[in-house]
Amino acid sequence: MTLDEKYKHLLDNLRGMGRAAVAYSAGVDSTLLLAAARHALGENAVALTAVTAAIPQREVKEAADFCKALGVKHRLVEVDALAVEAFRQNAPDRCYHCKKHIFSALWDAAKSEGCAHLAEGSNLDDDLDYRPGHRAILELGVESPLRSSGLTKSEIRALSETLGLATAAKPSFACLASRVPYGEEITAEKLRRIDAAEQILLQRGFSQFRVRSHGELARIEVLPAEQEKLFSLRNEIHDALRALGFSYVTADLYGFRSGSMNETL
Repeated sequence: MTLDEKYKHLLDNLRGMGRAAVAYSAGVDSTLLLAAARHALGENAVALTAVTAAIPQREVKEAADFCKALGVKHRLVEVDALAVEAFRQNAPDRCYHCKKHIFSALWDAAKSEGCAHLAEGSNLDDDLDYRPGHRAILELGVESPLRSSGLTKSEIRALSETLGLATAAKPSFACLASRVPYGEEITAEKLRRIDAAEQILLQRGFSQFRVRSHGELARIEVLPAEQEKLFSLRNEIHDALRALGFSYVTADLYGFRSGSMNETL
């Protein structure tokens, strides 16, 4: 199918839902999905944003701002992921337990809004990575319209640009828990420190990055093209991250890559 045909398929799929809730994180994928749902369903599209310790507050604010601009009903759903022991213990299937907990809460919110469908933003490329959370989505009957329409990440960005969405070039983001090595306990303090560390890089203009937390060591990943900039700011960034409580601050020579914690599996 052409890109236009895939988008038409997406709209037709959403129209068939009648009234639907979209799990909205303010990321590239879910923003396109919500914009399409608004196009297809009008006021019968509802946005639900899970608020957890593993999601930066800036993302929650971006979600609220976009929904206001789009004119779509938006609800924040507070979810305590740290109450799930399997999530805190951080085994390789951590994401399954977290997604099960979060999407169960989102389903409750969707039903209270009169929605018989809950959609989320997985795309076709997600099948290429280790995604235990997808099992929870399937078990709960959450729908993935972007994937079922055959849309890849690059196509989602292309459609987003055509539709004038500011997220077209937004860097990819993942849950803050993905910065902690499997087997190392996840705590609220660790998530807070990672969030603050990444905010430091964001404020200094880095476009795509991660701060991986290995105990008291911070491993910074930036794009290869931005490594020279990282080293030019090394003293400033080192001192800022040390002030957050990291004993050591390092740079990953290979650079940014999504899901690097999965390389040990």
